[in-house]
Amino acid sequence: MTTDTGQPTDSGRGRRRERATLLAATLTNGPNELLDFLLPLWAGAAIGLSATETGILLAVELALSLFVRPLAGVLADTRDRRRVAAAGAALYAASAAGYAVATGPLSACLAAALGGIGGALLWVTISAIVSERLAEDSAVFPRLFAAQETGSWAAFVPGLALLPGIDYAGVFLLCSAACLVAAVLLLRAPAGPPPAAAPGTGTGAAAPAGDGAPAPGTGGVLAPAPASGGPVPDAAARGNAPGTGIAAIGRRLRPMLLAVALTMTAEATLSLLLLLHLQREHDLDALNIALVFLPGAIAMSLAAEPLHRYAVRFGRSRVLAAAALSGAAFATGLALVPHPYAIAALWILSGLSWAAVMPIQQAVIAEASGPHTGRGMGVYESAGLFGALVGALAAGWLYDRADWTVCCLLAAAVLASGAVISPAALRRLGVSDLPPAPSPAPAPEPAPTPQPEPAPQPDTATPTREPEPEPGPRALARALAQRVALFALAQLALLAADLSWIQDLFTEDLLATLNGGHRDGDLARWIYGAGKIWTYLVLADLLWTGWKLLRARARDRPGP
Repeated sequence: MTTDTGQPTDSGRGRRRERATLLAATLTNGPNELLDFLLPLWAGAAIGLSATETGILLAVELALSLFVRPLAGVLADTRDRRRVAAAGAALYAASAAGYAVATGPLSACLAAALGGIGGALLWVTISAIVSERLAEDSAVFPRLFAAQETGSWAAFVPGLALLPGIDYAGVFLLCSAACLVAAVLLLRAPAGPPPAAAPGTGTGAAAPAGDGAPAPGTGGVLAPAPASGGPVPDAAARGNAPGTGIAAIGRRLRPMLLAVALTMTAEATLSLLLLLHLQREHDLDALNIALVFLPGAIAMSLAAEPLHRYAVRFGRSRVLAAAALSGAAFATGLALVPHPYAIAALWILSGLSWAAVMPIQQAVIAEASGPHTGRGMGVYESAGLFGALVGALAAGWLYDRADWTVCCLLAAAVLASGAVISPAALRRLGVSDLPPAPSPAPAPEPAPTPQPEPAPQPDTATPTREPEPEPGPRALARALAQRVALFALAQLALLAADLSWIQDLFTEDLLATLNGGHRDGDLARWIYGAGKIWTYLVLADLLWTGWKLLRARARDRPGP
């Protein structure tokens, strides 16, 4: 099926478009997070920037990213989203390569400017692309969040392991290559419907009602577009209609934007306080600090979709409140048990909280923005960046002037207030508290066979719910291939760092390695043991998924 502009709108093509976009998000978010982590260290060690110059460098990227995001939202609503997102990924690649060859403050600031603009174009547009299927599958934003966080920790492990051997320039060039691959993936993704006319809740099911406020009774989604065959204004006309500008979209979304800014301020404050605490009080280096944050990052990548099921079952308001209390519990725990091992375990609570909150915020913004999802995502991400900026300033001020316990308890109080503020913002926007359950992928239809007439069943008061179809062989094989590829990437990093248990199986005594194997030093022993456990889990995964593949193929094989 196609639209009147000749663009395909079938759900199969939409799913392929989403998969390509999610893979691009994984390939770009990992380098982005790794660069943000390494940049302050590189600035002083590689080109000798002072603390003030390093602060200016970081401020250049953040300021440009903040101011360009609303413009990126307009482009996502009026231009081919694949090209806008690919341009952002290409600018990310240019930024990482620029850092690799930078020799002074001026060239470093130019690279930072490219990164700020590229990040704005990329992430606003990726969110808009993902929202195109929000009406048929409410789990799209949890999948986006999981893809981003998977890229984050998957980049940290090899990046930090390879850093001693290839130096900062080598790591930056690898980041640049990953972003270029993402740009190609985005350009080769299937085309979608025109941004302002895309079907679905978050992208184009509507035209503005009156001054741009949601129409009554629509649950926060704008009034329906003209029926098929009626006059539909072009994208430019819609973009200039009353109530569709950035200011009007911002006023409409103001309740949730305030909640986003507050939440992000508290999270950014706590994250920077924790980093300073680990560096200055516990004398940890970059790799050790990254390992403290690693369990929470893995939890975020795995928990987003399962937590979405709770939102479907219990409602968004309850999940937002529970997530706010989970974040407050994490901050309170930091005040009581500040040891790095305890912090690594507690950070999982923060990861679970963020994995629940962020996809809900994105889905609510997309639903309330109607056909102008790009503009909505632009102001949403600007609010988040503003909160991060305020949080960074607050963290530095608090760390120099307040006790560690006081800092943690203040952050806990702000996070706990989200249990009231976020549900109230959701109600004021008027969007539905219960998102639709995610729709399973269609199972292949078996060959038709004659069926006997079913016996009449007595009416019952309780309706029966049909079980969801199991995933097909392709979906199982694709998911397994992604997990094995991630495992192989991590093993290459462990091999480079001489911490690979698999290498010892072939180079050391086999029985001794199977019975244990070891490395000297607490950190090396922990990484070595984690690699060994992961290997056993991957073997079990291969056996279990192989059995499920055989079952799926037998189920789908036509009968004689």
